[in-house]
Amino acid sequence: MTHHSASMTSTRSASREILSPEGCSVYEAPMGPHLQPEAQFSDSDETELYSVSWNQDYGCFAAGTSRGFRIYNCDPFKETFRRDLETGGFKIIEMLFRCNILALVGTKANTQHPPNNVIIWDDYQSRCIGEFSFRSEVRGVKLRRDRVVVVLEHKIYVYDFVDLKLLHQIETLANPRGLCCLSHHLNTSVLACPGLLQGQVRVEHFGLNVTTLINAHDSKIACLTLTMDGLLLATASERGTLIRIFNTMDGSRLQEVRRGVDKADIYSIALSPDMQWLAVSSDKGTVHIFSLRVRGARKQRSTDSVAAKSPVVSNQSLLDTLDPLISQSTGANPGSSLSFMKGVLPKYFSSEWSFAQLHLPERTYFIAAFGSQNTIIVVGKNGSFYRCSFDPVNGGEMVKPEYIHFLKTDTVCR
Repeated sequence: MTHHSASMTSTRSASREILSPEGCSVYEAPMGPHLQPEAQFSDSDETELYSVSWNQDYGCFAAGTSRGFRIYNCDPFKETFRRDLETGGFKIIEMLFRCNILALVGTKANTQHPPNNVIIWDDYQSRCIGEFSFRSEVRGVKLRRDRVVVVLEHKIYVYDFVDLKLLHQIETLANPRGLCCLSHHLNTSVLACPGLLQGQVRVEHFGLNVTTLINAHDSKIACLTLTMDGLLLATASERGTLIRIFNTMDGSRLQEVRRGVDKADIYSIALSPDMQWLAVSSDKGTVHIFSLRVRGARKQRSTDSVAAKSPVVSNQSLLDTLDPLISQSTGANPGSSLSFMKGVLPKYFSSEWSFAQLHLPERTYFIAAFGSQNTIIVVGKNGSFYRCSFDPVNGGEMVKPEYIHFLKTDTVCR
């Protein structure tokens, strides 16, 4: 099957039947043959780390290297498996929860899989089950159980996972970071990405056929994330001083917190599953945790299986899940002692500051996510893995009880 358009082509071999990813197997150990015969590397061979990325529930992360890719489990920490290939490395590794389906995008040095191609790989069957080819470099790939989303510099393509048919095309402002995020609950299908204006976020509620445009910041969007149900959105701009939380249905701003005063490059934003905390990592070598005054939808009910069969729900039912939006957290973000003069003094003096902080010894690309029992997990492109605890009552500086260098010491950061 071959699809054509003015700016892209996507291909799939007719002999490769796409299987529903809902029936995929769980990753536990390497199985079967690989993409290509495994290369034999000596310990003196240098491995470059190109990327690190979470799976959808933050229980695993993938590392793209100059040799191939590796998958790690977070709790307990262990390397689940690796693929070292003769053809070269991959710059994008997108997992689908913990199953055997991966989306792979190669580097320019990869002799078989160039950076303008997306490979949908089934590691259990040890075969490619889908391939997309584009005329420009792929900036990002996102997966959910029913969709494949490919991000190019100025356009986003949304495909059905079962037959790889093109469903939607979305024009964006220049998006070199490949910014895009998806909801992952069965009864909501939400996508957030940069809009066509600077600082704007476009939110698509596909099940409702509703598009919300949110003027989130004055500067360009640098980072964004959705809650699992897609009802709340957190954003940061290229200035990196403020993080804002929005209701994706009506675009209203629910909370604003301040990371700092100086400009910073925001690497990641994470929301805790209970919507009590927000974590932000940046090029300052810090991770800040904020207490949230908003909460998302109630926990998924057992009726999700029914909702999955009838995914279209009403606007009102989604809005009902956001009521009430204000909740009491265990701790509260500190503010200025002059915050009572809000509206008189500059906005800085009425800001909410971080509740807990982690200062890392290195300044490299780090991504952060919430673990269990008030912990933060931080993974860096220098091969560092941290698991840190924070005090949910008093906040302050986090404790670093666990550190692992998950790649060999000969690994270098790119």
